[in-house]
Amino acid sequence: MAAKRKRKAAKRKPARRKATKRKATKRKTTKRKATKRKATRRKTTKRKATRRKATKRKATKRKATKRKATKRKATKRKATKRKATKRKATKRKATKRKATKRKATKRKATKRKATKRKATKRKVTRKKATKRKATRKKVAKRKAPKKKTKRKPNPAFMRALQPDAALAAVVGSIPLPRTQVTKKLWAYIKRNNLQDSRNRRMINADSRLLPIFNGKSQVSMFEMTKLVNGHMA
Repeated sequence: MAAKRKRKAAKRKPARRKATKRKATKRKTTKRKATKRKATRRKTTKRKATRRKATKRKATKRKATKRKATKRKATKRKATKRKATKRKATKRKATKRKATKRKATKRKATKRKATKRKATKRKVTRKKATKRKATRKKVAKRKAPKKKTKRKPNPAFMRALQPDAALAAVVGSIPLPRTQVTKKLWAYIKRNNLQDSRNRRMINADSRLLPIFNGKSQVSMFEMTKLVNGHMA
């Protein structure tokens, strides 16, 4: 009985070994398939990434080409505008020259007419002298010259106004008319060189003028008069 069992066990062992080998081969094939799938996935992801990069590069290139095209169009438009302005300037110059020529020709024609009239007048006077006709000269009555009357200034400008403390530091505390206040202000500005060197219409404020200009560092001539009127009562 023991020998039979041994024989049966010896027969079963190779079958078991074959089953284990089959399982091992299956595992290997599944591992290979899994690695292949991973590799294919990696390749697809890489391809997608490269495609995305390529699309981004194409988009950037298109944007760059569009910008270049817009710049070229802008430069062309500027060039056409400059040409148009040059043509207009040349046309204006040509029209001015033509106008000056016409004026010169008109002046010459008027001078010629005047010389002809003078020559005809001389001939008439000579003929009259030969005839010796007494001609009475008509004496033109002189009109009495009109007396020139001086313009009277507006009484509203000549009314004396009291400057406040800020304006009194520059002009003085005595009540003055607006004309005198502006004169004194301009004298102060010229004395202290407060006119702007580039634009003479603008006035730079110093420590005394800052409160008059309501804290502004620079003010135009026209704005100054408005601000000064606010400091007089």
